[in-house]
Amino acid sequence: MTKPTIFTLMGPTASGKTALAMALSDRYPIDIISVDSALIYRGMDIGTAKTSKAELQRYPHQLIDIKDPLESYSAADFRQDALAAIKISLNKGRIPLLVGGTMLYFKALLDGLSPLPPADENIRQKIEAQAAKEGWRAIHQELTKVDPISAERIHPNDPQRLNRALEVYLITGRSLTELTQDKGDSLEYNVMQFAVSCDDRELLHQRIELRFMQMLAQGFENEVKELMIRGDLNLNLPSMRCVGYRQMWEYLSGDISYDEMVFKGVCATRQLAKRQITWLRGWKHPIHWINSDNQKNFFNLFSQALDE
Repeated sequence: MTKPTIFTLMGPTASGKTALAMALSDRYPIDIISVDSALIYRGMDIGTAKTSKAELQRYPHQLIDIKDPLESYSAADFRQDALAAIKISLNKGRIPLLVGGTMLYFKALLDGLSPLPPADENIRQKIEAQAAKEGWRAIHQELTKVDPISAERIHPNDPQRLNRALEVYLITGRSLTELTQDKGDSLEYNVMQFAVSCDDRELLHQRIELRFMQMLAQGFENEVKELMIRGDLNLNLPSMRCVGYRQMWEYLSGDISYDEMVFKGVCATRQLAKRQITWLRGWKHPIHWINSDNQKNFFNLFSQALDE
């Protein structure tokens, strides 16, 4: 029996993925499924360059605005939600198109996930308490003893990943490195993958800077002020570590100047794009490379894929 086909559209931030997906939706019965770890959060619209409400009404996106910024959301959560959205789309006779730049989510979906244990809040709190007393470098040193490979990969100033790696060992008695060698269930679909090429890096950098300035003009500062007023958010949360939000938070807290915020925000976004491109260049799955400025070529490739 022939497996159903799903489609992916990947690429770095500001490369034009969403515009391509919406243009494609004008021609085909597409269901857009977001693959973006920032767009999941409600109340974080401007700084994430979230599709406007008017556009979302015309081009509905799945897996947008599904979490409060206080909540956590893992790659495993994404895979479960994405598979459910794909199934619903196929059952309606439509075409699932997964669009975004969170490569870890794409990898979780396509390659499966290792059988890692769920989070244990008690253990996490103990690790955080130890870190508050001794510092995260002490946690990093402890991780080095039980999982040197993960310790080498994780920066000593990355509390979230350090906590998780040590937590996994304390729960299971096995290292994160060991457990991640085992993969979960494979994907039950054929996958046709497209990715936006970014050969002109300078043009991409210009787009990133322009978009950041547009965010500022649209009220990004006030958006972060509203998040700070809540009183229950902080910079250690995954939501507030999203590109741009950390820098704006630091500015509003008086830690950096406005100009520093702009400079650091643009630089952080460029660094994110660089990491995304690196992921794509090393992607082990076959990719059809496209240019965001050449919609006709993309449409032709997509049409050929549907006919195969």
